[in-house]
Amino acid sequence: MTNPDYQHVLRDIEASARERHWPIVGPRKGAFLVEIVQQHKPRRILELGALVGYSSTLMAANLEPGGRVFSIEIDPANAELTRETQRRAGVADRCEVHVGPALTVIPQLDGPWDLVFIDAAKEQYLAYLQAVEPFLAVGAVIVADNIKIAPEAIAPYIDYVRNSPRYASTYHDFDSDGMEVSIFNG
Repeated sequence: MTNPDYQHVLRDIEASARERHWPIVGPRKGAFLVEIVQQHKPRRILELGALVGYSSTLMAANLEPGGRVFSIEIDPANAELTRETQRRAGVADRCEVHVGPALTVIPQLDGPWDLVFIDAAKEQYLAYLQAVEPFLAVGAVIVADNIKIAPEAIAPYIDYVRNSPRYASTYHDFDSDGMEVSIFNG
């Protein structure tokens, strides 16, 4: 079972994020992410953009037994911070962190993916989704963060998921930001 103190680890990250201006998901969008994990019960989650491990820890702590989170982080120092966060939170046994550009690493990992959390280079969202599509399970959930704070960069992604018959997509507003949740129809 998950370390019950994982929330303390996340609160420490929230405090550091305020001081260091880390763009973490934070508690409000994090709670929404937990709802998605608990509702859809993914076995395999792919996270694109780990930063310091806040969202991967949150998702891993709320997985059903046997579930795993695979994170891709381009920055080796952030990847190590992510691993440390996961260790401190007691979820490292259900996490893997891969270092490198997401578009290079995605094809090296085995699918299928039941949930994909996209929170990396905003102008690459559509490329990320198209790279991961061949590995999506039918019914997979794709959650894209920062929809409201980077609308121009993310516009091609939004156009794609909202107008493709392959997805049922909804926008979720969080005042200063938003998330797009898309269900893959196959």
